[in-house]
Amino acid sequence: MNATPGHRAGPGSPLAPEWLQVPADLNALQEPLWAAGVARNNDGELSIDGLSVSELQRQFGTPLFVMSETDFRARARAFSDAFNEAFADICGGVDVYYAGKSFLCTSVVRWVEEEGLRLDTASGGELAVAARAGIPGADVALHGNNKSDAEINRALDMGLGRIVVDSLAELDRVAAIAAHRGDTAKVMLRLTPGVHAHTHEFIATAHEDQKFGLSMAGDSTEKAGLSAAEEAVAAAAGYGSVELLGLHCHIGSQIFEPDGFALAAVRLLEFLAAMQTKYSIVLPELDLGGGYGIAYTPVDTPRPAADIAQAMAAVVRSKCAELDIVPPRISIEPGRAIVGSSTFTLYEVGTLKTIRVDAPVADDAAVDAADSAKEGAAGADGTADAVSTARGAAAGKNVTHPRRYVSVDGGMSDNPRPVLYDADYSAILASRTSDAAPQLSRVVGKHCESGDIVVRDVYLPEDVAAGDLLAVPGTGAYCWALSSNYNYLARPGVVAVRDGSARLIVRGETEEDLLNRDMGV
Repeated sequence: MNATPGHRAGPGSPLAPEWLQVPADLNALQEPLWAAGVARNNDGELSIDGLSVSELQRQFGTPLFVMSETDFRARARAFSDAFNEAFADICGGVDVYYAGKSFLCTSVVRWVEEEGLRLDTASGGELAVAARAGIPGADVALHGNNKSDAEINRALDMGLGRIVVDSLAELDRVAAIAAHRGDTAKVMLRLTPGVHAHTHEFIATAHEDQKFGLSMAGDSTEKAGLSAAEEAVAAAAGYGSVELLGLHCHIGSQIFEPDGFALAAVRLLEFLAAMQTKYSIVLPELDLGGGYGIAYTPVDTPRPAADIAQAMAAVVRSKCAELDIVPPRISIEPGRAIVGSSTFTLYEVGTLKTIRVDAPVADDAAVDAADSAKEGAAGADGTADAVSTARGAAAGKNVTHPRRYVSVDGGMSDNPRPVLYDADYSAILASRTSDAAPQLSRVVGKHCESGDIVVRDVYLPEDVAAGDLLAVPGTGAYCWALSSNYNYLARPGVVAVRDGSARLIVRGETEEDLLNRDMGV
């Protein structure tokens, strides 16, 4: 069977967003979206490292997160290699911390350690995973804007390489807890450099009006003329139980261009130089955070790690020379950029429903295009859209167009990002190929929620039917990590595939798991 037969092409639906184009081939895999090793087999079925999606469904069920261990490791190495090469002549290299908040389990921690990366955590639970995996505490960082005393004590118990302090009050608590224990806490200060990353408001984290970090703006504390950041530096330098390693920032997430990272680096280096001079201290480290974007749709254009690394290195090199300071040791925190594209989610199609929506016919050209589509697809079952916009519809009048709702067996409980961040995704028919015409579709979940959308707009073959499998790429980051039991749905399992074999690295939940926590019996 031909793995990628053609389909009858036509114009895009007026209901589709401007960026969404009708694919030339609905069966083709668009490379930036998928992990290495994902392909169609000779039967036209999606496979990963030779394992078909139907076999994965048979073994593990759906919904299912399918992760390429090989791809994850390769992306981790790519970041490490790119940044270490770019910064080799500046500070001897870079420490790469995998941002565990994006997706964390014991196996992933071990992969991270084996690939020479370190680990960034943000809670006591994530520290527990790190401890279970056996990664040395010196290679672990703890973040968080509201750390508990228990989390701080656990960090000190584990001998963490750094605690990233988020506020003056936290700095005081860390110092007091460490002093009470007779320990020295190694800390970084998280600053807000005022850089507005071009990203969603909820994942932009370096502007002033948000919960993270110490402000670099003057008069941001009760001490006249001092910013919160400077007050924290002065306080940390005076604590005998604190070793101040340096400064940290994180400007946001899903960022494609290096400009924001470069600007943040400039502002932190200027501040670092000023603090070293004013307080006669050395701040040997500078963490520039993460936030590197990935492709969720065909129009997303993330930059290669090497490009970002070289751009950031050029700025750090130049600024350190201008300030006449010894370059600090640089660290970064990629998460999504490592795990995001390594994974796709496999769903089974259930209910299908087609509704009709009014949309204006903009001009004669649009009507002409509809006519052409009608003629090219004459006699086909899926020509309602073309027929409805035929020459009889006057330009500028509202005409109805179909939108198909494709329901799957998961939804916002396994991927809440579309409802949280208006995130766009793509999808593909995975269990077979099709030569049917494209139809604008909306992939939705099974939850009792109108906003339960998995993929807002995507062209799928018009013959998609109940029982088919769909695959949604780019779900490795902040999907399982943000998953829930809404409507008492069990969270899916996560399967790692390597060298043609698959194994569960996170077991899917069962109804028994959910009921075991209900203490009403």
